[in-house]
Amino acid sequence: MGYHVTEHYTWLDSTINAAMILGGMGPVDHVNTTAGKLFASFYALFSGIFFIAIAGIVLTPITHRLLHTLHVDERE
Repeated sequence: MGYHVTEHYTWLDSTINAAMILGGMGPVDHVNTTAGKLFASFYALFSGIFFIAIAGIVLTPITHRLLHTLHVDERE
């Protein structure tokens, strides 16, 4: 919705730009307005931080179980 409002892209172009940012490849179309550039910057930062947070939440129990299995927390 951000690209549709700030850059007046069609819904399809807005979706492809958002998907490419989420995929890490960056926007497809050139961003012209200041509002569009700010939106693209904040959207990229938000999606990156969100991805790292979700990956941490998902991987923490797996890593915890692996460390217990390998007896890493026990001292000799």
